[in-house]
Amino acid sequence: MAFDYKEKFSVAGKKCIVTGGAQGLSRGMAEGLLENGAEVVLMDLQAEKLQVVVDEYQAMGYMVYGVSGDLSKKSEVDRMFDKAMELLGGQLDVMIPAAGIQRRYEPWEFPEDMWRLVLDVNLNHVWFMCQKAVQVMKDRETVGKIINIASMNTYFGGTTVPAYTAAKSAVSGLTRSLASDCADHNICCNAIAPGYMDTEMCANMTQGRKDECTARIPAGRWGIPEDLKGPVLFLASSASDYLNGATIPVDGGYMVK
Repeated sequence: MAFDYKEKFSVAGKKCIVTGGAQGLSRGMAEGLLENGAEVVLMDLQAEKLQVVVDEYQAMGYMVYGVSGDLSKKSEVDRMFDKAMELLGGQLDVMIPAAGIQRRYEPWEFPEDMWRLVLDVNLNHVWFMCQKAVQVMKDRETVGKIINIASMNTYFGGTTVPAYTAAKSAVSGLTRSLASDCADHNICCNAIAPGYMDTEMCANMTQGRKDECTARIPAGRWGIPEDLKGPVLFLASSASDYLNGATIPVDGGYMVK
């Protein structure tokens, strides 16, 4: 039978959750899903900003909802997930726990409260959202998709970002573990490792450091949220049903130079 790319890469009608969806890469990924017919719940701490984004997309005719809350707290993760499932009618096809934060300190100065906050958002919320998604998705006829967001720091240390590097490295390992346990329950779990992206997270980098990073990118530019739409549509669609446990760099070739 001929490969029907329109069918295989379709996400039309899929019900999705994207955390951190008020801005940056998370919003870009959610937008790619919405543009192609998916129904998406966006989650974010910034309630007012989230509502502006939701209103904008709803005015465009997209099926989108917002749930605000603090993803660093387990009780809030529970509440937000339950609300999302209510909005999605109890069905979940795609989970993207993409919310993340960055805190920069020299290792000898890194405050304990900042360390715990980065791990709570960048790792613990990812795990709890994945666990809840697995409980809903497992053993269904259709393949459930979990798309985690790792980082280039999954592969090397970076500078002044020990908590971020630790969390993102763990996300990649968690992705492999979930894939191993859940593949025979009809769930695929993969991760994307973005390279240097022109988003709010890197706004506080010095121009010298930005120039240094740009010089190493073979593509000659930093990435933008638009660059993640294609990979996310692939991983969310049935075109990737036999891909499991992978961490895919989307970095303009940074890691191969």
